Parts: sequence; C-alpha cells; structure tokens
Amino acid sequence: MKQLLTSALLILFTSYTFPQSPDIWITHFEKSRFLSTPCYTESIEYFQKLAEYSPFAELKTFGISPQGRELKYLIVSGDGAFNPDNGKETKKPIVLIINGIHSGEIEGKDASMLLLREILISKEKEYLLDSLSLIVVPIFNVDGHERKSKYNRINQNGPEEMGWRTTAQNLNLNRDWLKAEAPEMQAMISLFNEWLPDFIIDSHTTDGADYQYTITYSVEKFQNIYGETANWLRKKFVPYLESKVEQKGILIHPYIYLRNWRKGFDGGIIDWAATPRFSTGYFALQNRPSLLIETHMIKSYKDRVYSTKAAFESVLGLINSNANELVELNERADKNSVKGLTEDGKYLPLAYNNSEKYQETKLKGYKYYWEPSDISGDQKLIYTDEEKDFNVKYYNDIFVIDSIAVPTGYIIPAEWRRLVFSKMELHGVHTKQIQKDTTITVTKYKFRNVSFNKASYEGRQTVSFETDKITEEVQIKAGDIFVPTNQRTVRVIVNAGDSFLRWGYMNSIFEQKEYYENYVMEKLAEEMLNEEPDLRKEFQLKLEEDEEFKNDPGKRLDFFYERSPYYDKSYLTYPVLRIE
Repeated sequence: MKQLLTSALLILFTSYTFPQSPDIWITHFEKSRFLSTPCYTESIEYFQKLAEYSPFAELKTFGISPQGRELKYLIVSGDGAFNPDNGKETKKPIVLIINGIHSGEIEGKDASMLLLREILISKEKEYLLDSLSLIVVPIFNVDGHERKSKYNRINQNGPEEMGWRTTAQNLNLNRDWLKAEAPEMQAMISLFNEWLPDFIIDSHTTDGADYQYTITYSVEKFQNIYGETANWLRKKFVPYLESKVEQKGILIHPYIYLRNWRKGFDGGIIDWAATPRFSTGYFALQNRPSLLIETHMIKSYKDRVYSTKAAFESVLGLINSNANELVELNERADKNSVKGLTEDGKYLPLAYNNSEKYQETKLKGYKYYWEPSDISGDQKLIYTDEEKDFNVKYYNDIFVIDSIAVPTGYIIPAEWRRLVFSKMELHGVHTKQIQKDTTITVTKYKFRNVSFNKASYEGRQTVSFETDKITEEVQIKAGDIFVPTNQRTVRVIVNAGDSFLRWGYMNSIFEQKEYYENYVMEKLAEEMLNEEPDLRKEFQLKLEEDEEFKNDPGKRLDFFYERSPYYDKSYLTYPVLRIE
C-alpha cells in the first residue's frame, strides 16, 4: 500500500527535476492526500533538510518556548546573507513570513514548505531570491501547535488534527505584539528588531460568515501608518495581490467582518485600523507594511494551503520586481515620521472610528435564511449551498477620534525602569539615563473616572480613565530615564491606545495607600473652615449645587482631606513626565 501511495504521489512532480530522490521532498501534507499537517518535530526536520541541502538557506533558533521547544526560522538568501548585518549590506528588502501564531491555523507552514521546495530544490522559483531575502518562521506558537486535536477549532474544516489557538500559558500571541508578555513574543520582537524586515506576512484562518472566497486579507491603509506607505499598499500592492491570486483561479476579497451579525450581509461589512496588539497594527507603528492573510475556515485544507501559497508567491513577486522602491519607501517612512511628528508639529493619531459613509460593493456569498431554533430558543442562521452575489454596503471610511502632539521626550522615574529595560528597549526604543539632579518644567497627567475591566483579559486587568494636564516644575533625579522621541520608533513611544498603562502594568498608581479616621478629619475640617474663608465659600457652594455631594458624608470629608497637606499628592498622578 505504501509503495502504491508513493507511486501515486510521484505523478505530482513529473514536471520537476529534483537533485535527489523526490521522496525526500514530498511533504507530509501531500502524503496525507492534503488532509493533514506534520507535528512540530517532523515540520522542523523538513526545514532543516532544506537548510542542509541548499547553500542559500540556514535554519536558526530565535527563542525557547515555555515548554522548552525551540523557536526556529529559516533565512533564505541568494547572497548567503544569513545574519542581520550581512542582510542589510545587500540593500535588498527582507520579507518575514510568520506562520502559526494561532497554530490551529497552520496553512502557512505547509504552504511555505511547498514554496521553499520550488525556490531551493526544484529551483523553478529560484528567481524570487534575485532581489530579496526571505525569513520564514514555520511555527510561531510551537507549544500550542503540539496541543493538537481533531476538536480544537469547531468552525474549521481540517486539517485532521490541528494545534491550539493560544500558548501553553494561555496567551493569544496576536493580542501580545505591543505588551510583549509571552516569552515567544519577546523572542519574536527581538528577531524583528535584529533584522528589521521590509515587509511582513502573518498567516491565519478566519472565523465568521460563510462566503465563496477561499482567501481574504487585510492591510493597514489608514492614518495609523505612514501616509505614503498607506498609499502604496492601497494603490499598488492590493491591486497586484488580488490580480495575481485571481489569475491562479482563487477567489480573494478584503477581510469580511459583518457590521451587524443579526442582519448578515444585509447589514453591511466594515473595515478598521488595527490597534498594535495585533500584528498589522504593530508593524504600522514600526513603519513597515504588512499583510494579514485569512483563509476561509470552511474551505478544504488543500484549497486553503494552496491559496496561502498563491498569496506568498504574489507578494514575493511584487517585492522582487520593486525591491528598491520598497526599501526606499521604508527609509522615508522612518525619516519622515521623525521629522513630521517631532519637528513639523504633526499630530499622531491615537484612536479611530467608522463613519456612516459606505461604498456599494459586490460580495460573492451563499444564500442564507433565519428560522426559529428549538435548541437555543433564538433565531438560527442557516447557509445554503446556493451561490449568490450580494450588493453590500462596505463601511470603510475611517476617521481619527483622538490624536496627540508629540513632545520632545518623556522622563520615566528610576523606580519604573523595569518597563524600560524589559519592554521599551525590546521594541527598539533608545533611552538615556539622567546623570545628575536637575529642575525642569514638565507636563503631568492626573487621572479621573478610573475604571478597571471586571474580567481578566490576556492575563491582565486592563484600565480606562480620563486625564487632566498640569504644567509643573519638578526635580528630575540622577538615574531617571529620558526617552527622546526623535528616533525611528517615535510611533511606538507615543502610542497610547495599547500602552503599558492601559494594559495594567502600572495599576498600583491607582491605589490609595493612606486614609483618615472620620473623627480626626472632622476636627481638621473645622479648623480649615475657620482658617480659610475661601475654602468655606467653596464648600458651601458645592453643598448648594451638588445634591449627591451634600448627601454623602464620605465625599464631604474627602473634600477637606484632598485639600489638606496630608493628602498624597502623587495619588492618581501619572509618574511618566512629558517634556514639551
């Protein structure tokens, strides 16, 4: 039986000329009749064989997972540029492909094997190395990859066994790009900053609605990325990607996210600007274009792998033909982001929303209907097999709802240095240590309306708040840390939407540590009223105007405590200082 299977599979390669027995290069995916994906060990062995055979490839380790597995990447270079310094010397763009960040969504790994075989072994696509270098991470979430089961993704059609969405520490790596809490992500961010790739592909399988498209995609093309990069992605990259993938007979569409799930396609679909907890949002902060691939969960595993391969080839083909253009674009993005934000006074957008504007677009879906469910007691959605072209409202007008003027820099007190050295420097942010005590004028932030998320999210208790700005003269101490903004990572530094503060890394600053006894405060309040006529007027006015305050004994005593010399002046004050 094994001999018959091998003979059948050899037919697949009659157009290739292999330097060794073709059996060596047949992938597990192909041997399984396109139904299965190999385990971690077998997967890495295949990439190791590629590196051992080809003088243009080298397999390296860039980290260790919590369960002790090696994180690997294959560097592929026609120039033999296998380290970051040599890679940059070639002046060729570097493309990074990340597979298995959600390791149940593993098409990219098998697609990479097929494509690399055509580049390095049969050499029919060796030309793709003419003007670029390639870094392939076969499996990012290696521990999740080995938590494999037939039942890991209820919405997904194959492979026969698939990995788990999160890491061994139950962290979702594609919510971890900026906070970088997982050891795997810390290793990935280090890899990114060592090589500083020019284009990144992040390969996924989507959840969501049913439709005819095998593959969908997303790129950052709004104000969360350098403007010229957004234009390049919108006007050049997207049309090329769509045309090349469609030429291979594969249906492709921008990522499909329903605006209202109860209304289906009749409610329209939306676009958005990704926050930096996600891969594409993070790379936008780093001034780098990227592509999110989302193959459709219900299509066959075979079709999903080959559509991913088609997208990989299309991206590499475009970059290979426009290598200098991409490198120069990224250089301008780095240079002009610094100039525009720190010298020219441009505001950095921080948050976005969708307007009510939309475009009419055609969407290839399937007829569907709703009917009552005896199980849920609700209406249940039923898709048919009948193809239908929908006229859909596409809400893709994104506008900025918050932005900020970029200061000269920030001062981080020495007691918070762990955030600098464990997080900021990891992201490529350069800092300086203050050498002597000095007095300067700074902007401080006071918090109000602080609210904590009731449930844990990605291992953190996130926090939201409003702020008031205060200008004040303060003493900066030797050992404090200065973070200048006139550097390539200015967008990373100033980003506030996914800041370490909002992720809950500084929650202790919201905790009051000293309190009063009521009988002590009553006595002090009387003395304050007798000694400060203006305070008495302020108190009386508040009693007259604020009924809630008038009827709350605690708030009335707090009024005096907060105005007394005993009150903690650092309470609800952001310790990071802004230098204008």
